[in-house]
Amino acid sequence: MRFSVQLPTDKVESPEEFVTGGAIAEMARAVESAGFDACFVTDHPFPSDRFVEQAGGHHALDPFVALSFAAAATSRLELQTHILVLPYRNPFLTANAAASLDAASGGRVILGVAAGYLKDEFRALGADFESRNAFCDEAIRAIRAAWTEDGLHFEGTGYRADGHSLRPRPVRTPHPPIWVGGNSKAAIRRAVELGDGWLPVPTPRRMAGFIRTAAIADLDDLRERLAFAHEYSRQVGRERPLDVCFVPFGLDVNRQDDLDPDVFRGRIAELEGLGVTWVTLSLPCRSRAEYCERVTAFGRRLLA
Repeated sequence: MRFSVQLPTDKVESPEEFVTGGAIAEMARAVESAGFDACFVTDHPFPSDRFVEQAGGHHALDPFVALSFAAAATSRLELQTHILVLPYRNPFLTANAAASLDAASGGRVILGVAAGYLKDEFRALGADFESRNAFCDEAIRAIRAAWTEDGLHFEGTGYRADGHSLRPRPVRTPHPPIWVGGNSKAAIRRAVELGDGWLPVPTPRRMAGFIRTAAIADLDDLRERLAFAHEYSRQVGRERPLDVCFVPFGLDVNRQDDLDPDVFRGRIAELEGLGVTWVTLSLPCRSRAEYCERVTAFGRRLLA
C-alpha cells in the first residue's frame, strides 16, 4: 500500500498560510519527510459562487502551478492531480503541462483525470458538458499519443494535429501514469481500456446524483465495482495490473476532525484485502504549522 496526502491548496481563504510558494514548499517537504509517497491537489479553475457558498465547494490553485512548487521543494515525492478535469482544457495543452512538470521533477507525475460534473463550471469555461465522457476518452488517447509519438496526426473534437511533436517529452517511461476518476461502469471501462489506474471516490447514495456518478457507500459497493473492473479487464485482454487509489470510508477531503491512525490502519487493511494499492488522505488543519505537525505525527504513527 502506498499513500498520497493532499496539499490544501483549496484553502484560498487563508492565502498566506496555504497558497503562497513558500507555504506549498514547506507543506510538501513535510509530506516527503514524514515518509509518504505522493502529494495531491484538486482542480476547480472557475467554480460558481453557488457551488462554493451553498454546496460546500471550493476554489483551488491551478494544479500544475501548485505541484511545480511542490516539485521544486522535494526530491522523491510523487506529484498527483486528484483530479484534473480533462474537458476543461485542450488535451495537447494538458499533455504539455504534465510533460513539463514531469521533466522538471525528474519523472514524478501521476496524472489523475476525470470527466467532471459541475455544469456551471463547464459553461463558464466554454466546455461542452453533454459530450464530456466522449471527450475524456478522446483526450486520454490524444495525451498519450502526444507523449509518445513524433509527427503526430490526430483529429479530435475541435482540434487537429497534422504533423506535430511535443517537447519536452516526459521523463517517466513509457509515460506518466494516467489514473481515471469516477465510480460509474463507464469510468471503470475508461480506466481499464485507456488508463494505468482507477480513482473511485466514496460517495453516499444521497450525493451520487449531485456529483453525477455511481454511489460507493460501503465496502460491498467497492467490492462489486472492483469485481467489474477485473471482469472487464479479462474481457478486453488487459494483462497489466490496474492501480486502484481510494479514500478510506469516512476519511474524505471534507473531514474536519482529526484522524486516528489506529482506525485508519484498520481501514487500510480492509482496502488492501480488496486490491486497493494506493490510499489518499486529507488532514484537517487551521494553519500551515498545524498541517505540518499533523503530517509528521500521522506519518510517524502510520508508517512506523
